[in-house]
Amino acid sequence: MAFPVMLLLGFLLHPNLLSFELVTDAAAWAEEFRGNATFHLGHLIVLFTVPPILVVGARCLRFDRGRGAALIFAGGIAGMFGAFILAVDKGALTLVLSAFDSLPDAEFMAIYPALQALLDRAGLLGIVHLLVLLPLGFAVQAVGLARAGVIEKWTAGVIVAGLLMLLAGDIEIITSVGAALMCVGYVPMGIRELRGQLTPAGGYMSEM
Repeated sequence: MAFPVMLLLGFLLHPNLLSFELVTDAAAWAEEFRGNATFHLGHLIVLFTVPPILVVGARCLRFDRGRGAALIFAGGIAGMFGAFILAVDKGALTLVLSAFDSLPDAEFMAIYPALQALLDRAGLLGIVHLLVLLPLGFAVQAVGLARAGVIEKWTAGVIVAGLLMLLAGDIEIITSVGAALMCVGYVPMGIRELRGQLTPAGGYMSEM
């Protein structure tokens, strides 16, 4: 349940929530986060979403037999690796920004080239483009769960639609709607899991 709810909260705390423009300039990026505790809090919440995401992926791997098993396994592994990349992304592009934010104005302006390098995902930061594995992997897993009879097809459809909207990246109004759709699908799943009612139609699952 925490996975989509925390994502939604983090997205809603982003400045310029209704903007459809991507920030590509270091100066514009600095205007968003400079002195903005809400910006840092929102991204920190998204970072802390990683452990719940890993729990969701791992718990669903126990449905490893019968229909949909291959999709559940492959999607779960890809999604969890994407969650690791999310931690890398937010660690580099959130915690580092909060450190830069502590600099005096004169020193802060001198690091604009460094900010631009971060914004452009220069060097090994290019691995953060693998973040697409998170929504794509969990979308595949949701389809597998539906095939296995663990969740209804409409639930899988809502989850997949929400996850694919996360591919909008930094357009927070779209990702917020996506996270809201994910809440519709994942929160009932979480409630069923807490009640011990999340089981496949055929009754086959491992003892993970």
